[in-house]
Amino acid sequence: MSSTESRPGRLSGKVALVTGAARGQGRNHAVRLAEEGADLILVDVCGPVPHLGYDTATTADLEETARQVAATGAGVHTTEVDVRDAAGMVEAVAAGVGAFGRLDVVVANAGVVSTQRWDEITPELWETVIGINLTGVWNTCQAALPHVVAPGGGSLILISSTSGLKGLPFLTPYVASKHGVVGIMRSLANELAPRKIRVNSLHPTGVGTTMLGGMVPLTGYIEDQPATGPLFDNALPATLIGVDDVSDAVLFLASDESRFVTGLTMTVDAGATNR
Repeated sequence: MSSTESRPGRLSGKVALVTGAARGQGRNHAVRLAEEGADLILVDVCGPVPHLGYDTATTADLEETARQVAATGAGVHTTEVDVRDAAGMVEAVAAGVGAFGRLDVVVANAGVVSTQRWDEITPELWETVIGINLTGVWNTCQAALPHVVAPGGGSLILISSTSGLKGLPFLTPYVASKHGVVGIMRSLANELAPRKIRVNSLHPTGVGTTMLGGMVPLTGYIEDQPATGPLFDNALPATLIGVDDVSDAVLFLASDESRFVTGLTMTVDAGATNR
């Protein structure tokens, strides 16, 4: 479904792609961008992901995100696809661009988390986390960039984590994947700058979403190795931040207000990476 006219806002007339859009941070980012005038292309796997300790999003979740986006007056196009499926991502993005005629903003948000000691990590778990969090981001960039390049200029926002900037224990596949996202960002920021495409990574501390359930075992690990506990502490007096806090940063990086911001590892982490 496409919107019929440009709506006012900081993203008026723009089209944004959000992966992992069915719930949590992805849903919040999508609705916030829609409220600021963007039409939305929404992608999520909408099905179980083996080897994780929590349930992933459903078709009903994605439909609810689409409903909330449409309620703002925005156009919305949805596809159920796994970001690990490179060909599927190409088709999904092309279909969304076909609905709206352009693509200006990419929010590579899809991600998973799992907590284990190093000797509890199976090859299957490693491949799952790296595949979604790192290869999935790359697949998103490759599927989206031909359409962003065409009109000239745009913004890629790669959602990383504090784990992309520091070595948090009991999260090795997650930490590796989120560090890798920074590598993608830094390389593309240099390569795409002549085309006026900005590429930045965003690094939240713990956010109060459903995915946090995947980190439930972490408490027991820290109790066994209490010296690791302070590595997870924020500097500001907040255990978790809200999805709105992250969406505020996404909106800034998506908007023309950040037109000279590229290659940035932007933290919304209550000071966690400053410790």
